Amino acid sequence: MPRRPVADHRRAVADHLSAVRTVGRVRLADALGLLLAEPVESAVALPPFDNSAMDGFAVRTAEVAPGTALPVSARIPAGTAAAPLKPGTAAAIMTGAPLPEGADAVIPVEESAESASGVVFTATPRLGAFIRHRGSDTEPGRRLVDAGTRLAPHHLGALAAAGIGEVAVVTGPRIAVLSTGSELVPAGEPLAPGQIYESNSTLLAALVRANGGDVVRVDTTDDDGGFEGALDTACAEADLVLTTGGVSAGEHEPVRELLSGTDSSWFGAVAMQPGGPQGLAQHGGTPVVCLPGNPVSVLVSFEVFLRPVLRALVGADPLAPMTGRVDRPVSSVAGKTQFLRGLRTDDAGTVRILGGPSSHLIATAGRADVLVEVDTAITELTPDLEVPLWPLTT
Repeated sequence: MPRRPVADHRRAVADHLSAVRTVGRVRLADALGLLLAEPVESAVALPPFDNSAMDGFAVRTAEVAPGTALPVSARIPAGTAAAPLKPGTAAAIMTGAPLPEGADAVIPVEESAESASGVVFTATPRLGAFIRHRGSDTEPGRRLVDAGTRLAPHHLGALAAAGIGEVAVVTGPRIAVLSTGSELVPAGEPLAPGQIYESNSTLLAALVRANGGDVVRVDTTDDDGGFEGALDTACAEADLVLTTGGVSAGEHEPVRELLSGTDSSWFGAVAMQPGGPQGLAQHGGTPVVCLPGNPVSVLVSFEVFLRPVLRALVGADPLAPMTGRVDRPVSSVAGKTQFLRGLRTDDAGTVRILGGPSSHLIATAGRADVLVEVDTAITELTPDLEVPLWPLTT
């Protein structure tokens, strides 16, 4: 069976996860920085009523004569209903208080002098002065914030003013991580002969969280019949399940044996090193992405195939392309895209390759900060060749 090119498998993973988009409603107070999933329209007019823009006096302009006192018939604080303005009087009014019916202007308190006999103004106001008219900011049904907006403080202020208490936002998909292998032992327990410490679930869960996903389950199963039950549970709880191990073409490969052979599944080899064995499947309606079992293969597979899709799902910006050059010649295998682990040594993009290409060198990979992509046609990577770099998730 021919090996699938890396670019083709990236597209296949993106297509496989195209329906994984979760939307949740959150309180407006908790929405800062989140991506708005649905447009929000105002349900009210802003302002909701004509109101005063100043502390002062509500008047009928035709009744104002500079130097002549008007009786003060009412005092209108903010937050109260206003009775109609009595003819031939003024009403003391606070900023934001509703304009009484009949008033057509507000005179600032600085342009007035109030006494027991009434209030005297220094000038005749213009019609409509210092009145905030109903709907002058927005009307009911008018769009306040577009879908796809990352909510900033000024968005939250506008939504709160329109009485919006909660919004629909894009949330990180719920992801379950399921590591397989009868040789795996949790960290901290003694190792028996032939056993190794399980690290894939820790690594993969951290990668998911760092890129915006919500890890809802982390589990490890052996090869003796426990995988199917664990997968059933994971699929019932998650929007997406990621598995590690059990996907190769040999014997005792529980993931491939359970999930392959359906129209929605694909298991095979990708033309890359490390990370060749890969799988895609559906189980109980939940998409499953099946990664190989060696820890460096898990790291590389996530960064190359899953990170771009997950960041797009949560609305995170894509990573900016990077390039660099190795500091010494490095041989590569023809016909496979190599993802070597490297450490940048200067701002010019010079990279020192760490260790060899083998997929078990996780301790060595722990010192790296980039993957160095080597094209299938290159068998000798020299310092004069510029190659793509994939910054590792931090």
